Amino acid sequence: MRLFETGLTKTDPTVLTKCTVCPRNCNSNRYSGKRGYCNAGPGFEIASICVHHGEEPPVGGTSGICNVFFSRCNLQCIYCQNCQISSNSEDIIHREWSLQEVVNQVGRFLDDGCKAVGFVSPSHMVPQMLIIIEAIRKSGRSPIIVYNTNAYEKVEVLRNLEGIIDVYIPDFKYSDPELAGGLSDARDYPEVAEKAIKEMFRQKGAPLITDDDGQAISGMIIRHLVIPGQVDNSLNVLRFISSELSPKIHVSLMSQYHPMPAVKGHPFLDRTLSDEEYFTVTHEMERLGLYHGWVQELESNSFYLPDFSNEHPFEKKVK
Repeated sequence: MRLFETGLTKTDPTVLTKCTVCPRNCNSNRYSGKRGYCNAGPGFEIASICVHHGEEPPVGGTSGICNVFFSRCNLQCIYCQNCQISSNSEDIIHREWSLQEVVNQVGRFLDDGCKAVGFVSPSHMVPQMLIIIEAIRKSGRSPIIVYNTNAYEKVEVLRNLEGIIDVYIPDFKYSDPELAGGLSDARDYPEVAEKAIKEMFRQKGAPLITDDDGQAISGMIIRHLVIPGQVDNSLNVLRFISSELSPKIHVSLMSQYHPMPAVKGHPFLDRTLSDEEYFTVTHEMERLGLYHGWVQELESNSFYLPDFSNEHPFEKKVK
């Protein structure tokens, strides 16, 4: 069967033979040995399916969220904390699952109490994601569907997800094209992400709707990671959110930046945030009236480092 035989999408079934799923528009045949920018094939290439308790409180709820971490990424951020699984090289932690294996693993966590399924880094794997969602529903389960994305997305693809995605969680990484090009190999990121996030906002609006247990069932949360030495980038991201979207939108401002080995010796990435940098950004967030959301403790830079060689990447091994 062709991978795209699903009632959930309006996309041409030949999409993976001439792939334009994400803004890279590689036109590669993912069924062949010649892959596109993401280096992903047509199958269910997944690094981990696990319960995660470290998300924002309404995302994980009381039982955590079942997150499906897709392998590889359509951005190649040189500082990525998930570099074990996000690199487009072959030297990553991943495997190709069967659809039934995915449904069984997700179903186990849902049956144990998780209410939501989150798809992490789905931009280059939307066709596979849609098939997984349909298969989960056919298994008799109806979880909250969370789309956890870097926001390097095509608006037309997001439009096809309307009514399927319950909660959008886009990163809004850059307002500066030069910074986006230098750190993530995507100089057009600000323009692309602004349009994508506006489309998510069109679908969901500002309110984050929760159930009686405080778990998000509809809406969006915009995440922004503050990068050392790039305060102006963060200020402009927050100003866009406030002026072009709504000051009532939920924003998760993150201080968890941690220098990975790949940035050793980099002129500004080879350190954590300073108190002054983070205070400047949080002060602007307050000045703009962005009161809905969360601010991390500055010391969080050592708390959120996953190890995908573990069955549970976000749990530390006991020695």
